[in-house]
Amino acid sequence: MAQPDGSPDGSPVAPDDAPDDERWLVVDGRRSRRTDPAIPAAELARLKSHLGRGRSGVRTARDDVELAATRHRTQLAKVGLGERGTPWWEQTDSQRRERWESALAELDALDD
Repeated sequence: MAQPDGSPDGSPVAPDDAPDDERWLVVDGRRSRRTDPAIPAAELARLKSHLGRGRSGVRTARDDVELAATRHRTQLAKVGLGERGTPWWEQTDSQRRERWESALAELDALDD
C-alpha cells in the first residue's frame, strides 16, 4: 500500500522514476495530479492548511473581492503542492524546493 507521501515504501520518489500511478490520481475517470512526494512533512502540512483555508473561503466568500482572494490562496497552495503549474516530475530537486518555498512565503504573507 502506498505511503502518505505517495511512494510504495515511504522513500522519496525520484521525478523521472515515478510511475504514472504515483503522478496521477484517478477518481471516477477524472485524472488529477498528485502532490509532490518530496515536500517535507512540515511544509506539506502548512501548504495543506492554506489549501483548506482557501477552499473554505471560496464557499463562504461574501463578495467578488473576497472570492478572488480565496481563489488566489487556493491556486498558490495547489502550485506549491505541485498539483498545478509545471509537473513536479519535470523539475529538478532545486526547482521543486523553490516552488514550495516561494509558494509558502507568498501564502504566509497573505496572513500579515
